[in-house]
Amino acid sequence: MTELTLAGDPPIPLILRRSARARRISLRISQLDGRVTLTVPKGVPDRDAVGFAHEKEPWIRKHLLARGVDVTVGLGAELPLGGQMHRVVAGVGRSVRIEPGRIAVPGGSEHAGRRLVGHLKQVARTQLAAASDHYAGQLGRSYQAITLRDTRSRWGSCTSDGRLMYSWRLILAPPQVLDYVAAHEVAHLVEMNHSAAFWAIVERIHGDYTAPRRWLRTHGSDLHRYRFDRAHEAP
Repeated sequence: MTELTLAGDPPIPLILRRSARARRISLRISQLDGRVTLTVPKGVPDRDAVGFAHEKEPWIRKHLLARGVDVTVGLGAELPLGGQMHRVVAGVGRSVRIEPGRIAVPGGSEHAGRRLVGHLKQVARTQLAAASDHYAGQLGRSYQAITLRDTRSRWGSCTSDGRLMYSWRLILAPPQVLDYVAAHEVAHLVEMNHSAAFWAIVERIHGDYTAPRRWLRTHGSDLHRYRFDRAHEAP
């Protein structure tokens, strides 16, 4: 892959991916991280790929604007927790404290993002384990283990031997969304598919799942806009 730039205000990074199977230039914008990828047939010059992107520039900028900008989380930043916005503020002592409308993070601004994401993962594990226990108990089934990851293509999974995996970012979503994903994955302990029988199990143990499922489809990608990889001070 090659990295190029589409000039403008602001300039837009482009990722050029050459493919022997491609018959024409195609363009894709990731809703998760906003990356703009051009897939180009082999032999097509870079300037032609950039020219194609230039022709599509109004469309690209429109979609990037609709997605919203990434948020680097640190002191002064705001992020959702349980679906409600919280401001990150400087804390005292040694522990992160979650309070109404704010999260107090001790230790200085340069470490705030890293400290906060560690705490959020602990909270996510506790809540997802409780929800998984609840729904597994309704089914009279048990699972082997729970792992948390920062997955980009799915919110959860269940292996054939009963190992559950969840995205820790579910802690940022409304509680009913986290509960729905737990019920969804636990239902796979009985049905390792998405058949009518599977969905009947989800509805039996969770209730109507229409609203949280729709929320994930509509707003789920927004949860990936929050970055915890470097310090940030909001003005």
